[in-house]
Amino acid sequence: MKSISRRAALGLAAAMLMAGSAGAAQAAAVVQVSLWDKGASAEMPTGLAYATPGLDLAKATMGIKVSPGAVKAGEVTFDVTNDSKDTVHEMIVMYLADPGKPLPYVEAENRVDEDKAGDKGEVSELDPGKSGTLTVELKAGKYLLICNVPGHFGAGMWAEFTVDP
Repeated sequence: MKSISRRAALGLAAAMLMAGSAGAAQAAAVVQVSLWDKGASAEMPTGLAYATPGLDLAKATMGIKVSPGAVKAGEVTFDVTNDSKDTVHEMIVMYLADPGKPLPYVEAENRVDEDKAGDKGEVSELDPGKSGTLTVELKAGKYLLICNVPGHFGAGMWAEFTVDP
């Protein structure tokens, strides 16, 4: 009798492990996003927007760090933290229909035209030190995570992001 209940317990444990593995495979990918800058007193450069010819991001005084930089297609959760000490930032997910091509830009507003660019969701204006979360369903392709506070995108506040099939 002991061996039967032991076998049953082992079988149950194996079934639970397999079920847990299947659930983990379907869980949302979690991406850590840090919105950073060198402080409000740092001069904000221009000409550092995505796909700008002769781009030198070493001049950027603000940016976006993403980890990991690629995930599998499906549900993706972005945990976003504004690591600035004195500047409001946001994070917007943009699908790149044509990677390498500039996003539509409204010069008069000094920001990306979100409607034309393919906005997939955002964590809106985060005060310094604050965090937010965004969960979206993403298909395979290339994406750009941007801050669209006026001037920030052009100052280099963007990061490429890949969604694999």
